[in-house]
This record gives sequence, structure tokens and C-alpha cells, in this order.
Amino acid sequence: MAAPLQFSAIGRRKTSISRVYLRPGSGQVVINKRPIEDYFPLEIRRRQIMRPFVVTETVGKFDVLVNVDGGGLSGQAEATRLGISRALVQSDEEFRTMLRGAGLLTRDPRMVERKKYGRPKARKRFQFSKR
Repeated sequence: MAAPLQFSAIGRRKTSISRVYLRPGSGQVVINKRPIEDYFPLEIRRRQIMRPFVVTETVGKFDVLVNVDGGGLSGQAEATRLGISRALVQSDEEFRTMLRGAGLLTRDPRMVERKKYGRPKARKRFQFSKR
């Protein structure tokens, strides 16, 4: 049986959801139909997204197509990173130990705490007045 031509995975972080499609190719990364340089102008976020490729030494071997929605840029970058890591594991199961060791397969469970009634925010209280 031949290997599939495309690997897909979903990554989530905070309220961001990232659908990642990995194809063997030249290393081109497209996020929401825009090049990665346009979508993530900060180098640190681009490096964060490319980290799974660096860890598995597959930089430039896959083309990445990403549809990301919700949240802010940090959450979207981390969701995309998780999606890429999961798709790489689908492409080659031997990548799992490398990615797990680098902490790239763990879904960050932290979410924004909901606002409670009678308070201005989730935990903050209105100023107490004794008199």
C-alpha cells in the first residue's frame, strides 16, 4: 500500500483552531491563503511554527497549507505548531518520540476563565468600602 499524498491534523490552543495539511514538497508554508511571512510578521512566531520541522530535521521537505480561525496571533501560532506536529507523526511514526521529547505533542489546556456574576472580571472584585 502506498503512503498517502497528504497528511492532515487539527491543532487547538485557547480559542484558536488550526487545520493543517502536509504534502511532500519544497517547504512552502501558506496560512489562510497568505505566505507565512505576511500572516505572521514576527520572526519568533514563524520560528515557533517551524519548530516541529527543526526537531525532526525535515525542514524544506513538506509544503504546509493551514486554515486557522479564532483567537489571537499567539494562540493561532501555537495551534498551528500542534497541528504540524500531529501531521508529522502521521507521516512517520518515528517522529513521535522526538516531538514528544521536545514537548510539541502536548495540547496546552489553559483557557480563559469565565467571568462570574457580581464581579468585573473572572476573579477581580469591586473595591470594598467599609463606610
